[in-house]
Amino acid sequence: MLTRDTYRFSVAPMMDWTDRHCRAFHRELSACALLYSEMVTADAVIHGERERLIGYSDAEHPLALQLGGNEPAKLAEASKIAEDFGYDEVNLNCGCPSDRVQSGAFGACLMREPQLVADCLAAMQDAVKIPVTVKHRIGVDEDEPRERLFGFVETVSKNSPCTVFHVHARKAWLKGLSPKENREIPPLDYDLVHELKTAYPDLLITLNGGLETVEQSLPHLDHLDGVMLGRAAYHDPTILLQVDNTIYGAPTRHDDMLDALKAYRAYIASELAKKTPLHAITRHILGAFNGRPGARLWRRHLSENAPRREADIQVFDEALAIVEEQMARAEAAQEARSA
Repeated sequence: MLTRDTYRFSVAPMMDWTDRHCRAFHRELSACALLYSEMVTADAVIHGERERLIGYSDAEHPLALQLGGNEPAKLAEASKIAEDFGYDEVNLNCGCPSDRVQSGAFGACLMREPQLVADCLAAMQDAVKIPVTVKHRIGVDEDEPRERLFGFVETVSKNSPCTVFHVHARKAWLKGLSPKENREIPPLDYDLVHELKTAYPDLLITLNGGLETVEQSLPHLDHLDGVMLGRAAYHDPTILLQVDNTIYGAPTRHDDMLDALKAYRAYIASELAKKTPLHAITRHILGAFNGRPGARLWRRHLSENAPRREADIQVFDEALAIVEEQMARAEAAQEARSA
């Protein structure tokens, strides 16, 4: 069961990235962080191959499923399926600006229809006992952010049981900017999100957007209930090794990335036994040693060898051995310079 404290740190839902293999890796780095699936449409959950789309390993808890859609009945049905699968939370996407969601009139488009969002969230919560939450922007296109953000939260919180709002502190430009540009070009407004929490102290409000490190996130926890990191944690997953101790005051799960990956090896081996291609797993760990000795050789070995049809656990073991050798050499060189 999720508690208010659970929301202090989460890893953002990211399309094509936060699949079950990525989440299993992130869980090896942090026992406490709340993990989110990539967005799955309600229609896909209802009619698609569920185990492939929303399956997960038990070790991933606490775990939330993010849904996309704009029809209350379908979202309610998909939410019940998620609860029956064992997810700890269901989240409604009201922030994605991609062409795909615009053509379906959901994602960030829904910020312009707060009453519909409230209806969706109410139907979802009626269908399940687990928390139903929403992730959204501070506005869209030419909106005045304060007016759109406060109006959206006011309408949704007053007309639905939703009390958890994950706020990406940028506007979404539905015309003229790509999804990547929407993560980088619209200016961040952290102060506005802080003001939102002041105006709605009883709501649980977390901050997403532009956060690069745990240290950078800490000041926001003086104002808000939680922070959510996305691509920074994906590209440099060593960030997650700090989360349990720094954010939650709990013991770290592993002392360093080498130890974490040695533990993750058991997951890789179990997935290979199920005929999961090695590359489907290792694509999420290419950044494990970014900025550290052996990082380039690690990425190169995995990128060149893991996609091969016959690739097995030996490819991973070889890559890890390369890094260990490079780290040992770097440490020996440092000791020689210090002598």
